[in-house]
Amino acid sequence: MTNAFSGRDSADLTLDRLARDELETDDVRIHPQTLARQAEVAERHANPQLAANFRRAAELALLDEQQVLSLYESLRPHRATGEELEALAARLDAVPAPLCAAVVREAAEVYARRGLLA
Repeated sequence: MTNAFSGRDSADLTLDRLARDELETDDVRIHPQTLARQAEVAERHANPQLAANFRRAAELALLDEQQVLSLYESLRPHRATGEELEALAARLDAVPAPLCAAVVREAAEVYARRGLLA
């Protein structure tokens, strides 16, 4: 079964190999398809909130670390304007990460109502 973002088989992902620097960053990143399968399992077990979280995580797994950190920083109160958040949502739509884009748009609406935009 392949779980790593790199495509490497999960059986090859051992602590010994990690200690010997034989693994790359993408070897220890989870693959979006694995997260999507986890979403299906959560849905089958009547946990739609967890399923939605796994689906958004699958979209985020397509981004590099810097993009995820930038997204997180932008979503902190008073860090971005409504226009900046809309631009971020548009970039997420282009990934495609429409579920995450929807969260950013929802946050922009809530931040605007509560006076939390930059």
